[in-house]
Amino acid sequence: MPVSLADIATANASRYLQQLCKHWSHKFQVTFDDHSGKVPFSDAAELTLTANGDVLSLKLDASADRLPTLEEVVAEHLKRFAFREELRIDWQPVG
Repeated sequence: MPVSLADIATANASRYLQQLCKHWSHKFQVTFDDHSGKVPFSDAAELTLTANGDVLSLKLDASADRLPTLEEVVAEHLKRFAFREELRIDWQPVG
């Protein structure tokens, strides 16, 4: 399954991780704490989040046809939560 990674510099990494996870916990079986989280969008798509200091790391596993759409969905949600700052979200393919 294809994978995309993004490391986002922000002083609010843990806060955004928790906001994203809480947001999607109404639809999916999300697990999270202050430093890590998992959002299983489906059996074939999952977002893993890690907050490490001033960096929020995202790992998105999904089928090749769904990956671009999910990258956009995750980025747009994150930008909405982080409207007070301009985040740079550059997805990088793995492999």
